[in-house]
Amino acid sequence: MSRTFAYCRVSTLSQTTANQIREIEAAGFAIEPQRVVEETVSGSVPTSQRKGFSKLIDRMEVGDILVVTRVDRLGRNVVDVHSTVEKLTSLGIRVHCIALGGVDLSSAAGRMTMSVIAAVAQMEKDLLVERTQSGLARAKAEGKQLGRPRAVNVKDVAKLKGDGMAQRAVADKLGVSLSTIKRTWNTVT
Repeated sequence: MSRTFAYCRVSTLSQTTANQIREIEAAGFAIEPQRVVEETVSGSVPTSQRKGFSKLIDRMEVGDILVVTRVDRLGRNVVDVHSTVEKLTSLGIRVHCIALGGVDLSSAAGRMTMSVIAAVAQMEKDLLVERTQSGLARAKAEGKQLGRPRAVNVKDVAKLKGDGMAQRAVADKLGVSLSTIKRTWNTVT
């Protein structure tokens, strides 16, 4: 008799898996609480390196079903998602994705659907990187300084220190915190 498990993943501690669990229940899957695996880990971390997912795989047997709300719960990388589903399939585990109409990702239609969805997600990620790189190149070409601005000009600190000013007075004059001046103070002569 097959058992049904759920894998619910969020990326940060401020997020919750409650909505994923509700989605799975609303889709008609009655999963016993001990078979719901919740994990807080970035989707960019391969499933093979996720502690919760690894423990889940160790518990599952041939004929079991793994339910996820969306393909991106398994990963954000096309290759990782594909290899995860292939590994589960080779273990005799079926993978159902709620967002894709509950389709079994280990079936032929499911694999094709997942590949298309994952490829579109990967393309969007690649386009985002391209847009970001293009924006940074444009800003640099326009002479804009990229990165975090320096809190204080070291030459200004050196001059005021050489004039005999105290650290607090230098901080006040330059409009920065005392701790900023203290970090710079011993590096200047």
